[in-house]
Formats: sequence, C-alpha cells, structure tokens
Amino acid sequence: MDGVLINSMPNHAIAWQRSMASFGINMSKEDAYATEGARGVDTIRKMVKIQQGRDIDEEESQRMYDEKTRQFGMLPKPNIMDFALELHEKIFHAGLQICIVTGSGQRPLINRLLEEFPRVTKERLVTAYDVKNGKPLPDPYLAGMKKCDVMPWETIVVENAPLGVMSGAASKAFTIAANTGPLPDSALWDAGADMVLDSIKTLYEKWEEIFS
Repeated sequence: MDGVLINSMPNHAIAWQRSMASFGINMSKEDAYATEGARGVDTIRKMVKIQQGRDIDEEESQRMYDEKTRQFGMLPKPNIMDFALELHEKIFHAGLQICIVTGSGQRPLINRLLEEFPRVTKERLVTAYDVKNGKPLPDPYLAGMKKCDVMPWETIVVENAPLGVMSGAASKAFTIAANTGPLPDSALWDAGADMVLDSIKTLYEKWEEIFS
C-alpha cells in the first residue's frame, strides 16, 4: 500500500519523527524508510529496546502507535501513486486476483483503499491486524496467498521497501521491487528482489512484457 499504491511515505516519515519524539525516541526519516513494511508496533518495540533498553508489551507499543496514527492524520492527504489505478486495471484484465498485503494498521488509509481502488476488496486484504509476525517474515504474503487460494509459484509480489521485498522473497513468490523511495536500488536487490524497476509507471508500461 504505502509507496506502491499511495504516496504516503513522506507523511509517514514526518509522523514517525514527531510521534516518537514525544516518547523520547529519536527516529529519523531514514529509519522510517528502512523499517517500512514492518508492523508499526514491532518497529516501536525495537526502537524502544535499542534506545531506552526497555522491553515493552504490545499494549504499550499500540498506545505509542496510536499517537503516530494521530500525527499522520493531521497531515495533508497523500496522493495515489501515478499509474497505480491503471496498473490495477491491467492486472485485473490479465485474469489475476489482486490482494493488498500491508504492514499498516492505519484504518483511514486502509478504508481509502476500499473506497478509491475499485479492484480492492475486504476479502483480498491483509493488514497488520491479520498476522502475528509481520514483514520481513513471509507470513503476511502467505496469508495473502491463502486468501486468494494460490501457491507461491502462482504469485507476483510488488514491493517498494527492503523489508517487504524480504517478505515476498521468503514467501517464494516472484518479487518485483518498484523503487519509489530514497534508498538505492542495491538495497532492494540485496533484500532478494527478482526484478527492480524505478517506478510504478515503469511497471505499468512493462506489464505485458513481464507477464508474458
């Protein structure tokens, strides 16, 4: 979702920085991008452990994540990624199912997917609340495959962040990375991507060639 369908990562970076500062945690823009795709509560628990030496439970981490969600909601509405809707139409008309697999637990963004993306349904949606173990473990994508009743070799994962690429690769799906963020392509290759492209637009333009 983030950085693939919705250009929300710049807002996420700001919200992470502001919210974590209120809890005495220093989280940089680079940290936000590097941890993109993981469940927010897992990211918080790791940051607290590293910087404060404390082990916090899921409940405390969720309270901190709620503040991050509040900060995110105060920022301008992010745009849909260029060519994301058009790419969905190409995928749909190729006869494939579309399943969204996100580490996000932010309801406004998730609801926006259902409202503004005609090919997205609740039945084909995996969020942070659907899995215990998030990215980079394969569980989220395996959950998506289960919802679609497909096997890994029948699945194409489209990701934009290292942790998501690692999750897709670990699930044994063919994993395409669209580098829509500030990290170098090498970070996505090193995470296990089968293909690295420079944008969702490029994936849209090359879809027929890739799918064939």
